[in-house]
Amino acid sequence: MLFPVSGVEVNPFIPFLVALFVSFFTSMGGVSGAFLLLPFQVSFLGYTTPSVSATNQVFNIIAIPSGIYRYIKEGRMLWPLSKYIIIGTLPGVFIGAWVRIEYLPDPKHFKFFVSFILLYIGFRLFLDVIKKSKNAISKVTSIKEDSQKVTIVKSSFREVQFKYSEEVFSFMPFHILILCFFVGIAGGIYGIGGGSIIAPFLVTIFALPVFTIAGAALTATFATSIAGVLFFHILAFCYPSTNVSPDWMLGCLFGLGGLIGMYLGARTQHFVPARVIKGILCFCTLFVAGKYFLDFFG
Repeated sequence: MLFPVSGVEVNPFIPFLVALFVSFFTSMGGVSGAFLLLPFQVSFLGYTTPSVSATNQVFNIIAIPSGIYRYIKEGRMLWPLSKYIIIGTLPGVFIGAWVRIEYLPDPKHFKFFVSFILLYIGFRLFLDVIKKSKNAISKVTSIKEDSQKVTIVKSSFREVQFKYSEEVFSFMPFHILILCFFVGIAGGIYGIGGGSIIAPFLVTIFALPVFTIAGAALTATFATSIAGVLFFHILAFCYPSTNVSPDWMLGCLFGLGGLIGMYLGARTQHFVPARVIKGILCFCTLFVAGKYFLDFFG
């Protein structure tokens, strides 16, 4: 099947199944899977124009709602965190989309940029996987069902506190906003909305449980991806000679696979140990980062 906007010709079952498989595992950690689908599109499908970033965000828009639904239904949505991530990343996403078109249209340079983002994320995850954390939950089955739900203890601009698994955690919204602004720029360039990159930071730097940040990170990715796609369409009028607008047919196909994968991932997340989830994300991230880094010098 030929997708005319991107010029990609591929069996439609391949993007669907790849998105389903990737999203099932990554959604457990609050990551949509877009950060792995972009290398698949660039390397395997040969989709290298700037519009691949916008197509990646179309995938987020279609796939993420099913995962959000599961986290809300199970009472594991940390709404204050979602709000501050969205507010912080949105301006950065707009800046990142412009930088992608203006300064990183060359696929080789784009891969080099992507490799640095993934290497840092993967390194942070690796450190978190190998260290013993007192907040880690090794056997989820031993936790009472009520304690698996997120309960807001305090919510203000100075500090947010919440209870999960009979422990109280907290974060400062101002710090989240500053970090998310810069993460949003990287996410806008990469085409993943920003929320996907922030998930590993929340786990490693802010020491928040992976079981509580997943829904918030996915919600932020969903919101910023909508804004990102709209902005790419606007930029298409400013850059008529460049392929900027998303390939909606290809993006929807990826999205349908992700829709199923994210629902199943969110449904089974609390049965999987946190360290296993982080290990999966770490392996996938470092593998792709290493490949892109070597390709740049190859």
